[in-house]
Amino acid sequence: MSIQEIADRLLAQRSNDASTDCHFIVGIDGLGGAGKTTFVNKLQQTVKTRNCEAVILHLDDYIVETRKRYDTGHDEWYEYYYFQWDIQLLEAELFQKLHDNSSDLTLPLYERSTDTVIAEELELPPATVVLIEGVFLQRKEWREYFDFVIFIDCTPEARAERVLNRDLYIGDYQTRLKKYKQRYWQAEDYYMNSENPKSGADYIYSSV
Repeated sequence: MSIQEIADRLLAQRSNDASTDCHFIVGIDGLGGAGKTTFVNKLQQTVKTRNCEAVILHLDDYIVETRKRYDTGHDEWYEYYYFQWDIQLLEAELFQKLHDNSSDLTLPLYERSTDTVIAEELELPPATVVLIEGVFLQRKEWREYFDFVIFIDCTPEARAERVLNRDLYIGDYQTRLKKYKQRYWQAEDYYMNSENPKSGADYIYSSV
């Protein structure tokens, strides 16, 4: 199925809902390096050609400060899965408010240059298609808020090649590999085993 067909499918689902006057919350789920950002940018452009308002929110823009997610005494994978984001805050200030059709959001924007969090004020147009992109979107605390979820599927080999060649800020290749093995990939395995996000998605998109 092409991105154009996926857009048509989710907009058809939106039309079938009780009210098209409300925001329509779409999750772009997938593991690191799967191609979520590329996909969501194309999907936004396509949805806009259907005369619909569409905005993108990147979950990685709303992580917490370093001190809250490193050196906590827990395993690295646990820190990444449970402490990278303030799960309850995002549930209350993002997911619940979108679900309640609020157009005024105050979100915890992470400033990477200063390792601080500031309040980001967002005003959404009425009846917006909100495209939320990130990992672990279908964790039990958030899944019920989505109207439509797309899981971006990609082979482990392709994902590993992308992230290890992309995330140069971590350090040299061996440092990157060690961090992914100890922190990111273990958390992703936990997510896949505990939440089974492929089965919960409305559509699985194969990325190459």
